[in-house]
Amino acid sequence: MRMHRRILLAAPFAVGAAAFTFTFTGRQPGGVIAPSSQNNAAFLARQQPPFARLQPLSVSFSSPASSPIPTSEICPPSVTSPNDCPNPWEVHKFGGASLADAELYRTVGDLLVRESSGRTVKSEDGDGDETHSGPIPTMAVVSARGGMTDQLVKVVDSALIDMSGAESALEEALQGQLSILHELAPKEITAEIEERMRKDAQDILSVVQSLRMIRSVPPSVMEVVTGFGEIWSAQTLYAYLKHKGIKTAWLDARDVLIVKSNSNAGLGEKGSSSSTGGVVPLWVDTATRMEEWWNTVGRAEGVHAIVDSDGFDLDGNKYDSSTAPIVVATGFVATSSDGVPTTLKRSGSDYSATIFAKLVGSSRVTMWKNTNGVYTADPRKVPEAFSIDSLKYDEAMELAYFGAQVLHPSAMVPCIDSNIPVYVRNIFNPAFKGTVIQGRCSSLSEANQEGKTVNWRSNKGVIPIKGITSVDRVSLLTLEGASVIGGAEVAERFMGSMASAEIDVLMVTQASSESSITVVVPENQGAAALGALKSTFELELSRSNVNSISLTDSPMAIVAIVGEGMAMQSGVSASFMSSLARANVNIRVIAQGSSERQVAVVVENSDVSRALRAAHMAFTLSQTMVSVTVLGATGKLGSALINQLNSQRECLSKDLNFGVCVNAIASSTRMAVDTTHSQCLMLDDAESLLESEDSQELDMDLLMSSLEADVNPHRVVIDCTNDDSVADQYEKWMSSGINVISPGRRAAAGPLERYHSIQTAQRSNAVEWQYESSVGSALPVLSTLRDLVQTGDDVKRLRGCLSGTMAYIFRNMDEDTSFSEAVRQAIEQDYAENDVRVDLSGDDVVRKIVILARELGMDVSVEDVEVESLVPDEIRNKEYDGTDEEVQEAILTDLEALDEPMLERYRAAAAEDKLLRYKFVIDVANNKCRCSLKGVDNTDTLYRLRENENLVGFETSRYSTSPLIVKGAAAGPALAASGMFCDLLRLGRAFPSPLQLHDDIIP
Repeated sequence: MRMHRRILLAAPFAVGAAAFTFTFTGRQPGGVIAPSSQNNAAFLARQQPPFARLQPLSVSFSSPASSPIPTSEICPPSVTSPNDCPNPWEVHKFGGASLADAELYRTVGDLLVRESSGRTVKSEDGDGDETHSGPIPTMAVVSARGGMTDQLVKVVDSALIDMSGAESALEEALQGQLSILHELAPKEITAEIEERMRKDAQDILSVVQSLRMIRSVPPSVMEVVTGFGEIWSAQTLYAYLKHKGIKTAWLDARDVLIVKSNSNAGLGEKGSSSSTGGVVPLWVDTATRMEEWWNTVGRAEGVHAIVDSDGFDLDGNKYDSSTAPIVVATGFVATSSDGVPTTLKRSGSDYSATIFAKLVGSSRVTMWKNTNGVYTADPRKVPEAFSIDSLKYDEAMELAYFGAQVLHPSAMVPCIDSNIPVYVRNIFNPAFKGTVIQGRCSSLSEANQEGKTVNWRSNKGVIPIKGITSVDRVSLLTLEGASVIGGAEVAERFMGSMASAEIDVLMVTQASSESSITVVVPENQGAAALGALKSTFELELSRSNVNSISLTDSPMAIVAIVGEGMAMQSGVSASFMSSLARANVNIRVIAQGSSERQVAVVVENSDVSRALRAAHMAFTLSQTMVSVTVLGATGKLGSALINQLNSQRECLSKDLNFGVCVNAIASSTRMAVDTTHSQCLMLDDAESLLESEDSQELDMDLLMSSLEADVNPHRVVIDCTNDDSVADQYEKWMSSGINVISPGRRAAAGPLERYHSIQTAQRSNAVEWQYESSVGSALPVLSTLRDLVQTGDDVKRLRGCLSGTMAYIFRNMDEDTSFSEAVRQAIEQDYAENDVRVDLSGDDVVRKIVILARELGMDVSVEDVEVESLVPDEIRNKEYDGTDEEVQEAILTDLEALDEPMLERYRAAAAEDKLLRYKFVIDVANNKCRCSLKGVDNTDTLYRLRENENLVGFETSRYSTSPLIVKGAAAGPALAASGMFCDLLRLGRAFPSPLQLHDDIIP
């Protein structure tokens, strides 16, 4: 029979001018909580089991309540080595997500049975032999069923408004738990448990009925009610294990765990892992009660047996030593030193687990989550995040403080005291080893003694940080211009006002020159913090001794990098800040811990995901991932580029640690966009994708919204359209921090006003505009020109041929091959533009000339270039009807009229031992640009121009006797796509990434 005891809960409330004290008594568990009049102490004494009366609750504050006590002094061997088991205890903690339904309770129960049966271990002599550890005493610390705590909070909140609503909410919560209970075990096991649960529900109603009178919810009442979630959950798991015939018992932590608690701390914020409300265990009292529970309830349940040398217990029964006991303990709940039920606050079950681990001398604690351990970042915000193999206690606490859902920070303390390793594992993937947390970081003085400062990048393969985390929705509270008062006094009064108002100060920065201070506080405490500070400096504000006190009106967030390896490593902060700058994330506040284990910044809340991903990539915690949008994806250039990206994807990832995720493509009329930004589009057949139901009509505004919503800091639009309406979007894209690659020439050779606006947007937003491929496909024409200019060379003239189509035509035209036939062959070789008249009129070359001239600082436009068109206006301006093939054939037919004039020019050039070449010249000194068909002799570099080649000669001050020549194949979509690919890699080179360590790979 489960024994119970009653506890005393005295809660004072003030209503208007009158003060009331409601006193409740309760049985743990399942006891009646009802208004009580007098003689509560005597009543409590009568209801407590014998072991509780033998050791009255006594608390000594002569020494700090949390003073670490060696495990050997906490519990005797009868507890730490149950039934003379050769293995120490192991503690497992399960959160609500692991206990959401009956199937998950079974999963947890079966896992506990497997874990308690022991594991295979390698022999210590290193010979490779394996042995079995034998059974392991196991304790499971459980949270409430998933969602139960919120349901019980709803019960309390509803009671303030409508008691029937509270009753309905409670019945829903109770029935949810009972349905799981009945699914896990037969009635002979569940009947008694169900009876206790129903009595608990009546007790809850008795408590919340009084709340309407006082119109408020005392923190202690909320803690009493919500604690029943864990009570019910523990009994449910216990029932399943009992049904399976396991030696098991359930432990109500309120019978054992005695804590010193701030009675006004309340339940805490949902999801918080940064505070326990000042709750600390009273180790001596807790250890005494643990021993007494073990010797009474534990013995009654059969998990504790006194066995003689022959293996018989006190009842003369043979004790089964092949299995170990499993104790199911409630997390979250405890009892205060005054005998009042309390909690360890939200997320406090982690703390419960490590407290019990220290009490029973556990060899390890395993926190079972729904992820593969502690991640380098929140995988919901950083898809590239991965599980960390190991952490030090200090690193884990830093991560938890700055918002990472690692462990409750206070949960570390008992483990640190006894050096108990903490494992974080995935309940849905128990074979994965997860993360182990153990050991302390070196102090700063120890790090200083170990050696000199070195740059972190010099330690190749060693990453100085372990993780990146964030605290969302914070506010900045700033006091400015208090130099008249004096810095020391300002700081003292500032922080004093925060303490008096019970404000959680997360970060502090101070500018001594102006005696200005900024603190970071939770957003929901911002208004209270502002009021407290204005009240403190009210006189100084009225006299203008303080310039201003302000609170940010937009939500902010803290982003922090954490790792022991940061100490004595230069360049860590630089890498962090640079990554944020390149991601166009503005930093409002910077702070570094004195231990050099963390650097934290404050950014706009909307920039958190982008900041996290940028920093994650900067420290090579993940490969640099670039989000790519391809416009003109079904054209020749777009299709060729996508094919190359698909074929090189694995190579990029393996050799360069560089990933390309195409999450949007578009044709001239349709687009397909991954609005979740979590997956890459499958691009085996872009044309089919754009014709499928997953596509939609092309909408540039909607596409822009998608680009802005993408939190990847490295976003790129590759414009393969050569469309002016698309070029009009460049400035807007770059103003939003989006990089652009444009093989087309509409932007770089378009109207000067637009060109300069794009350049201004590029510089203002620290983004890249790559258009190398717009001039020479894959040839490094623009980059060579930029290198010459930036190194101070005086470029006097550029000349050569910029059309692979023209090069092919005049390389192949002769007495036997007509002009129109040579054009046809160029088209068949896929060297020409979609409309070959763009090549033959010189329009294509003119735009390339304008791009080069503008790089040289010449403000020229297309109209300023002297150009010879090879087609007359009647063909050039003619409108053709039909399909693309029909139009092309019609143009070739019309071009036959030029065969004879072109043959005459060919013969005239040949008579002078010359060849025809379409030649361009940029005369910088005279600000002249021209292109025309010329005859060149064998002294001209163009004489030996081969099929589909481009050639650019750079005549400069340094290259005065012989020009610098860049020459090579440059016609066709494959080469153009290769140029775009190089542009993409050059752009990736500008990102903080592993590519910076492989500069020799990128041309």
